[in-house]
Amino acid sequence: METVFRIESPRIIAAVTRLVRDIGIAEELAQDALVAALEQWPRDGVPDNPGAWLMATARRRAVDLIRRRENYARKLEEIGRDLETTAPPEEPADPDDIDDDLLRLVFTACHPVLSAEARIALTLRLLGGLTTTEIARAFLVPEPTVAQRIVRAKRTLATRNIAFEVPYGPEREARLGSVLDVIYLIFNEGYAATAGDDWLRPALCEDALRLARVLSSLMPKEPEVHALTSLLEFQAARTAARTGPNGEPVLLKDQNRRRWNRMLIARGIQALHRADATATGAPGPYALQAAIAACHAHAYTYEETDWASIATLYGLLAARTPSPVVELNRAVAVSMADGPEPALEIVDALTGEPALREYHLLPSVRGDLLRRLGRTAEAREEFVRAAGLARNERERELLLARAEESGS
Repeated sequence: METVFRIESPRIIAAVTRLVRDIGIAEELAQDALVAALEQWPRDGVPDNPGAWLMATARRRAVDLIRRRENYARKLEEIGRDLETTAPPEEPADPDDIDDDLLRLVFTACHPVLSAEARIALTLRLLGGLTTTEIARAFLVPEPTVAQRIVRAKRTLATRNIAFEVPYGPEREARLGSVLDVIYLIFNEGYAATAGDDWLRPALCEDALRLARVLSSLMPKEPEVHALTSLLEFQAARTAARTGPNGEPVLLKDQNRRRWNRMLIARGIQALHRADATATGAPGPYALQAAIAACHAHAYTYEETDWASIATLYGLLAARTPSPVVELNRAVAVSMADGPEPALEIVDALTGEPALREYHLLPSVRGDLLRRLGRTAEAREEFVRAAGLARNERERELLLARAEESGS
């Protein structure tokens, strides 16, 4: 029952939101349907189509709620004059209607009027099916904090009268970027946890990848949606090789590539082909990142990696979306393609960037370049500084170990 509800709840909430125009109330009605299932299914048996049963129950309760409201007449006019005498269907007449509702829910949960933290929490709650406790545990924040973010997000959407719709034109492009960024942030937190004792949180990666796949099916003509899905497929393929027996991080050059998931790599290649096929102009930022990930995926050994192509792609990405983090990644690729000296020039130019002042990977990359140049004492200082900035315990241990190696 829990599995069925987690799978079906996003569609139920989306469909009911279209009726009641309030995400918070829609979620409560979906929960009411689950309570009804807990009462009736053990007694009457599980229905042949549990999802349709939950959907019909939630929709009926939405109709009952609307009938009880004082502004029933106005609401009744909005949802159709025949609603009073017509029972909701057991299943939608057109399955695409539900897909449209789900797409509306995606864009609503990721509305730019909400903070990034609120968008992430609301998306995981409504679309990922995670509980408040699970979200709090995943991001290492107190449960009341997550609960407050979700409550405030719902209140903001209601008080601002945010339309439950898929935007079009320039607004759609801007909002789609917000949606993709939220899914990417969720995946990244699972792929390399910001803080805590675990470096990898596979469940978050799985949730983000599932959301990306759903979005790809809902928006088949959007190249950046396919590109993000491709990127996450490629990255997820490496997860089994990214940690050692005791959970310690394993760097890319040391990973056993036989443990990379070739099925996910194949899915990543297919999604990248779909992104290319639907693109009408220059590749977007996620398409460029997916192409970079594809270069790694195609290399059966670290030495076979096409670093020159990766450096070129990072150059294109830096031109498309200028960012000191992208430039730092470009420096790594340049170091592998052309040697550590030109890469160190790029990194040194970034040391004054305010955005990287507390970013532990800047001294980490610089330490690696200095070590390769034989400047081991300076490298050790950089690794120690990086360890002091790292908030993840596993990553801190790795950086301190590299400092010790540089000093020996």
